[in-house]
Amino acid sequence: MANESMSLLVEEKAVEPRVKKVQTIGETVKKEKAVFEPEDYRFERKFFVSDLTKPEILSLIKLHPIMFSEIYHERFVNNIYFDSFDFENYFATIDGLGRRRKCRIRWYGDLLGPIEKPVLELKIKEGFVGRKESHPLAPFSLDESYRFGTTVEVFKNSDLPAKLKVDLISLQPTLLNRYCRRYFQSANRQYRITVDTDLEFYRLKPLSNTFLDKWIDRENVIVELKYANAKDANADLISRYFPFRVTKSSKYITGVERVYL
Repeated sequence: MANESMSLLVEEKAVEPRVKKVQTIGETVKKEKAVFEPEDYRFERKFFVSDLTKPEILSLIKLHPIMFSEIYHERFVNNIYFDSFDFENYFATIDGLGRRRKCRIRWYGDLLGPIEKPVLELKIKEGFVGRKESHPLAPFSLDESYRFGTTVEVFKNSDLPAKLKVDLISLQPTLLNRYCRRYFQSANRQYRITVDTDLEFYRLKPLSNTFLDKWIDRENVIVELKYANAKDANADLISRYFPFRVTKSSKYITGVERVYL
């Protein structure tokens, strides 16, 4: 029966996502009227894998009955996370609040040096599902002269909604992290998997940074299964195939606890 169900998943016709223009919302403007349809939200199931090697994990993914295939080249992902001075977003996650937000700047490739195409990402979590807003930012450099005011200038010089800028300037950079990511997609294009290895976490300081206050994890692997809200009913059939342990923790939580506590 399980194989029959999986077969139906493989044969199910892929539905192209509907592209819509959605009003940008920052935390300071969340009371303004905005409409988000169910398809704007997605699930992310995270698995913390410590007892299998990277080749073993990749083999399990490629041999999955729903037929995952690699869709992008392996690359390094870099993030600067932002939080309030009292770590409001960190504690919102720890306390399991229904609505919480994560704010970060993301770019790809080298960790240090000129960053030509940074992107501001706002991840808003509503219960078990979430959505993401992305905004291109002005270029900047990350080196030993980086200070909290550096990203304030980046926000000021970027084409962002005025109210969102006010919201961002009230936050401060708290964590820099980096990992190597591989991307996979099911044959019906409805489920994606990412595999993250070589995790690095750096504490950011207000005035200058040598990036020596860090924690590096070369052993553990983070696997994430991602899919649209409407596809949750079949997700158990996919995740059941993997001998992985589901985790609620995020890289931001892990990083803060490793370099601050």
